[in-house]
Amino acid sequence: MRYDSYTRLINGKHPLPEGYVPKQLTDIGLPFQASSQDSRRLLEIRTAQAALRLFQSAQRDGLNLYGISGYRSYQCQKQLYGQNPYVAAPGTSEHQSGLALDVSCAEAGFALTEEFAFTSEGSWLSRNASLFGFIIRYPKGKENITGFPWEPWHIRYVTRALSNYLALTGQTLEEYYALRPF
Repeated sequence: MRYDSYTRLINGKHPLPEGYVPKQLTDIGLPFQASSQDSRRLLEIRTAQAALRLFQSAQRDGLNLYGISGYRSYQCQKQLYGQNPYVAAPGTSEHQSGLALDVSCAEAGFALTEEFAFTSEGSWLSRNASLFGFIIRYPKGKENITGFPWEPWHIRYVTRALSNYLALTGQTLEEYYALRPF
C-alpha cells in the first residue's frame, strides 16, 4: 500500500519510514490550542478540508471542537516517545501521516482524556465523525485489537466510504485488514 493512501494502516507492524512527510500539509484555520506557528496545526490537505467541514457542522449544532495535535514529524514523535513511552513509537504514529487529529473542547479543559467522550462535543464527535470521513481510531473495547487504550479524542481520516463502512460494522482498521498489531 502506498504511504500516502488515506486508508493505509499505520501501527507497530506497519510503520511509516523515518523520512516520510505528507506532500500537502496545510493549516486550514481550524480552532486550535496551539500557536499559529506550531506544526501541530498542520494536516494533509484533504484531511484538513474534511476536518473544517466537521468543525463547522459541530458549530452549527452549537458545539466547539478544538484541534490539539495534528501533524507530528518522526523527530517530534521520537522526542515525545523519549519523554512518555505510552505514546506511539516514532514511525508508528498516525500523526506523522497528517491524517490524524487529536481534538478536545473547553468542557474537557482542552485535555486529551477519556472525559472528553462524556462532553457534548465528544458525544457529538462519536456520532458524527464518520459522516465526514473520520473514525475514532482507538475505540473503547477494542484495545486488544488496536494495541492502544481508548482514545475518544483521536480521529483519523480514512475517506467517507471507509469511515461509513467501519461505523456500520464496528470494525477497526486492524479488523478491516484482518491483522493484529502484535
